[in-house]
Amino acid sequence: MAEADSRLLFVGGAGDATLAVDVVTTALEQARKRGLRVHLTNQEATLAATPSVSAQADAVSAVDFSVLGESAAWARGRLAAGEGFDIVFGVREMAQVAVAETADALGLPGNPPHAVHRVRTKDEARAHLAAAGFPQPGFSVVADEAEARAFLAGSTGPWVVKPRDAMGSEGVTRVDSADDLAAALRFLPGGDPFIVEEFIEGPEYSAEGVFLDGVPHVLALTSKELLPPPHFFETEYVIPALLPEDTAGEIERQVVAALTALELRFGQFHVELWWTRRGVVLGEVHVRNAGGWIHRMLAHVIPGLEWFGLVYDDVLGNPVDRAALRPRRGSAIRFLTPPPGRLVAIEGWEEVMAHPAVIHAELAVSPGDVVAPHHSVENRVGHIAVGADTPEEAQALARKLESQVRFVTG
Repeated sequence: MAEADSRLLFVGGAGDATLAVDVVTTALEQARKRGLRVHLTNQEATLAATPSVSAQADAVSAVDFSVLGESAAWARGRLAAGEGFDIVFGVREMAQVAVAETADALGLPGNPPHAVHRVRTKDEARAHLAAAGFPQPGFSVVADEAEARAFLAGSTGPWVVKPRDAMGSEGVTRVDSADDLAAALRFLPGGDPFIVEEFIEGPEYSAEGVFLDGVPHVLALTSKELLPPPHFFETEYVIPALLPEDTAGEIERQVVAALTALELRFGQFHVELWWTRRGVVLGEVHVRNAGGWIHRMLAHVIPGLEWFGLVYDDVLGNPVDRAALRPRRGSAIRFLTPPPGRLVAIEGWEEVMAHPAVIHAELAVSPGDVVAPHHSVENRVGHIAVGADTPEEAQALARKLESQVRFVTG
């Protein structure tokens, strides 16, 4: 447990989506269990939109994590005024540089700011991993369509067009020929330089974990299913991943080695990757928990797990039973993908919600709403997450429950 009056500075608070609020609510509950007093910071407008999160903190301040150096300067000011902190933590992707800068400014455990900036900038992370000997797709940072076409002409397709700094598959498109490029560029957010890279053939997975004593510890691997290209909309996760033991072991070894090479050492991690004919090819690296309700799924898969609490325990010196941090059950989630159109009715949802194996289920649409084409996580209209004794049973049940929901469009 924490010493009396130990303090957590929670940088970036929560976004205003249901999932974001649930993640931070869970993280703050686990802080309370350890006796931590919490000072939460966030952008002013988001604080106003998330009053239930603010209510869980002992103190709340409006600080803009998106401005480089602002959170660190604010924390130094609080320290000079007599308010010290023992832990600096945050869960939002866009706040991770601010978390690292603030911890560094206060001399507290954290990731090096330059290392977090590197993994937040996708091409820099790719270049660093390639230089360290990890297989990576060929890529180029380009400014416009002409430069993108030049990369396509000099490499073997298919390719992927993506932003340098985004999340949730926003703006990510597969390109099979130069004829597809213009449409992919229209899907990009903003007009900043972007990445064109070779498409990796192979099933996609992710690794979820936590750093303990500065060393990466993989809690579980996640299998993924996606809609067919050109976009990368994820429709299913299964934990633990449906993989042979030797393959899973090799993936874990590569993930641990990559995180170490990237100089990361604190908090949680979520690493995306592919299993290919040449072995593991690493994708994006995140120093935060996974999205997509994986935080709830892991709590079923590893009984007693408190993923955020492990971060606090690591700093506070609380004992951690590492042998217990392995999957013992299975979980799966299906993200619902009804056909685009205006909804007339949704049938079968009440029966899904009543099923005892459902961990979490949610609909973000109702009759009268228009379902848009499924391009990224921003288009998700609902999900069904279940727990079972094995991942195979969980996958079968999630698919069965999904099949019982009928979206009527007109």
